Amino acid sequence: MAEQNNELRSKVEQVIENVRGHLQADGGDIELVEITEENVVKVELRGACNGCPGAAMTLKMGVERVMREAIPEIKSVEAV
Repeated sequence: MAEQNNELRSKVEQVIENVRGHLQADGGDIELVEITEENVVKVELRGACNGCPGAAMTLKMGVERVMREAIPEIKSVEAV
């Protein structure tokens, strides 16, 4: 089970790295906080993304969409 968790974490971190450049181009950033047992990815939005009115849409329509396409077992992505 731990190996499976490490593999999932590695996949999630790779997707975050792929979207990070887009967020950094707008002055923001994203950091993985945890992956719950229910396969919910919790992230922290930083920089310009923190408190931005469009952050929720970026998270759901951008990060979550890309994450679920790449890793179907992920249920959702949430900001903490």
